[in-house]
Amino acid sequence: MDMTELMKQTPAELGKLLADKREALRAWRFGLVGSKSKNMKEGMATKKDIARILTALNQKIAGEKHATTK
Repeated sequence: MDMTELMKQTPAELGKLLADKREALRAWRFGLVGSKSKNMKEGMATKKDIARILTALNQKIAGEKHATTK
């Protein structure tokens, strides 16, 4: 998932995607405790995806605020 893909989505779609990624991260963390997860890179990649989604969402919100104040 890259930023150009994320910037094309609406804030509502980004919010849903963010909730899905956070749920996936939670499930991964619980899998670690139960020794079910072996792939450590999966959690790191999910964290990075969450950060990218939040960045795109904040840029969209800031852009909307900037457009309405002009």
